[in-house]
Amino acid sequence: MKPFPPAAALAGCVLALAAVTGCSAASEPSERPAVEATAAPAPGGCPTAASLPLPKDFPADLPVPEGAVVTSVEHRTGDRLVVSTVVRGGFDSALTFLQKQLPKAGYALKEGEVEEDDAESNFSSRSVEGRWTLRTMPDCAGGVYLTYLTSAVS
Repeated sequence: MKPFPPAAALAGCVLALAAVTGCSAASEPSERPAVEATAAPAPGGCPTAASLPLPKDFPADLPVPEGAVVTSVEHRTGDRLVVSTVVRGGFDSALTFLQKQLPKAGYALKEGEVEEDDAESNFSSRSVEGRWTLRTMPDCAGGVYLTYLTSAVS
């Protein structure tokens, strides 16, 4: 991938985040996501609290790395679900897990991108579509943020 100016990279990140989260500047306060639960990280950045449970509407067949600590769960408009986790073992290990285990579970990966400490991909099955994002945690050795955004296929 060719390097490009930092301003373009920042603009791309902002646009990608808006596309993933479905947020817009015109959102009404009643449309804001409902954060159902959040587990705060330790001052060093690594989560120390027990993992929150995966919500009942999280796709049962969607692979999650063993030992993942669920740190927050949000239900958003349009029946979208956002589950944020922290996994240990490093970026490359988490990336390999996602790239191998999702297809084995029947999820097609598409429109993905991998950079040095950041990766994301859309995915879909017959019943679920979504996106995962992965990024290293600067204050947690071997820690990686893994977030799933899912919704049922209509």
